[in-house]
Amino acid sequence: MTRPAPETIRNIGIISHIDAGKTTVSERILYYTDEIHKMGEVHDGLATMDWMDQEQERGITITASCTSCRWRGHWINIIDTPGHIDFTIEVERSLRVLDGALAIFSAVEGVQPQSELVWHQASRYRVPRICLINKMDRIGADYQEVLRQVEEQLHGRPALLQLPLGNEGEFRGVVDLIEEKLILFSEQDQGRSFDIEEIPAEMADEAATAREALTEIAADFDDDLMADFLEGHPIEAQRIRQALRKGTLDGKIFPVLLGSALRNKGVQPILDVICDYLPAPPEGPVIKATDVEGESETDLALTDKNPLCALAFKVVSDEGRKLTFLRIYSGTLKAGATVINSGSGVKERAARLFRMHAHKRQRVDEAFAGDIVAATGIKDVLTGDTLCDPERPLLLESMQIPEPVISLAVEPKDVTAKDKLLPSLDKLQWEDPTFRVRDDKETGQTILTGMGELHLDVVVQRLARDFGVEVTTGKPQVVYREALQQQVKHRETFQREFEGKAQFGDIEINLTPLDRGSGITISVPDSEEAHIQQEWLNELEGSLTQACRAGIHLGYPLTDLEVRITAIHGAGDTTETGLKAAAQKGLSEAARKGQPTLLEPIMSLEITVPSDYAGSVIGGLQQKRGKVEGMNSRAGNEIIHAHTPLSEMFGYMTELRSATKGRGTFSMEFSHFDQAPESTLKRFGLK
Repeated sequence: MTRPAPETIRNIGIISHIDAGKTTVSERILYYTDEIHKMGEVHDGLATMDWMDQEQERGITITASCTSCRWRGHWINIIDTPGHIDFTIEVERSLRVLDGALAIFSAVEGVQPQSELVWHQASRYRVPRICLINKMDRIGADYQEVLRQVEEQLHGRPALLQLPLGNEGEFRGVVDLIEEKLILFSEQDQGRSFDIEEIPAEMADEAATAREALTEIAADFDDDLMADFLEGHPIEAQRIRQALRKGTLDGKIFPVLLGSALRNKGVQPILDVICDYLPAPPEGPVIKATDVEGESETDLALTDKNPLCALAFKVVSDEGRKLTFLRIYSGTLKAGATVINSGSGVKERAARLFRMHAHKRQRVDEAFAGDIVAATGIKDVLTGDTLCDPERPLLLESMQIPEPVISLAVEPKDVTAKDKLLPSLDKLQWEDPTFRVRDDKETGQTILTGMGELHLDVVVQRLARDFGVEVTTGKPQVVYREALQQQVKHRETFQREFEGKAQFGDIEINLTPLDRGSGITISVPDSEEAHIQQEWLNELEGSLTQACRAGIHLGYPLTDLEVRITAIHGAGDTTETGLKAAAQKGLSEAARKGQPTLLEPIMSLEITVPSDYAGSVIGGLQQKRGKVEGMNSRAGNEIIHAHTPLSEMFGYMTELRSATKGRGTFSMEFSHFDQAPESTLKRFGLK
């Protein structure tokens, strides 16, 4: 395959709340660009991008899937991401490596909780976005309300590019405000063909007013255009597009389209807008990299001529081996080339390279700067690792990994399953940084932790289907956090003989509680001050991080704490093992003196119920220690916003359906940790 010119490449993701239509849009894009020859539907379990058995059965996206297509001379790499909060890591790692995104909103439901989360994730990585207001054919569709929500809830400035022709079930096409034409999509060939006509006379005034508003937005990014606009001169379509593109790349505006993907209306303009407004790889934010010592920072130039620097943003188990998804930021990577994992220093061969089309592969000989590919043969790699030319190792910024909040005890059903359980779980941990495994020393059970009930349910089913491991499960449990309530200073000395060698460490440690949401801060003396080699100090910091993650009193991770090694004594006698042992024991002893307590996860809820049931639903929330933050009406329903402890929410969907005769729905996402009630502290022996 001929290498596409960098300026014609678009690396984009599709993001939204669950059921807004991401995968349906992806399917149409692949069909209209001739990548597939028959459209599959999500509700039939036949969508190309939802290739996992569980995705097809559940009708939801679980794992981010990559594909590529061509449109108007452009090469578009697409990652279709999940919309369910339990799989938010798939969105996080996708946005980390993408140059642009298509955010989809339902014209009926509007901006929903996961919409907000993925929007803020994209903002954190400075990803330019275009928007689609989908499901314009649905009863209750209100694109103007969605525009208002984008402004008020997401703090974005929408730039409406189209007007709808027809409302709800009468939605037939769109008015292109820039070209001042009507686009009508064919009912005969699944929307593949469309007609371009003049704007109907009855819409002329509305279209003129909307075009003027759009031109005014564009004028903010082009002084000459602004002058012509203020003087009343006609503005050509291309000038408007160029100015809007600048505003989009700067993250100042978000072009908005209208459509109904399921009814095959409005998809081709999405492809046009991807090409016109979203950035090519060289136009993205400057990528920073540091040397492996973390002492100097450099800007990466996106060019094939530089040494290789790539980020492993996803690792999956492929018939027992690792398939590593890579974004190439500079240089090239040839199949069979040796790369170095800059974090671990391990060198390995990238045996084969592939372009991915959902679960199908197209083998390639070489990947270039700006590419997204998958590689086999790299064993020592995890999500977030940097792979480089061995002659010039660099470190890229990794990504934020959310902490799991729910746990599940599992036991193998038979001896065969017992032997395969831990190796299988290890492979699943390769794939998902939000999935953790630990042993309960008291019960002997294996404890799985994840982002929610659905997340762990998917893991248990994958154990059975992908690895042939049947397990029995306990009830889901909350993953609390341990915290301290008072400052502690402590000195710890470790002195022991191990394998014929004296191990020694003598440290002073200070523990200081921090404000809620601060996480863990660890500091150690510098090498000159401590008279200890820097490599040992790096290991010391890592061991303290692991100790905090393992917890002190109950095995839950410590949080909101500053851990500071204030002094290291007896440097001449100190050994690396002794130093780490003294620090870990010192942390444990000091934490027990700091009035340990528990924090519980608090969830943010959005509950949609018919108005008649709102009162009883609110009453039920209050019995669950819930706090109602507000309400608003939408499409004949009441939307209740609340915060409730996760421990009170197990089985809530069944309760809600019972209370509303099956007409209530809710979505839930993690909000923050807060002090657990006295009853919980007593249950764990902390009172």
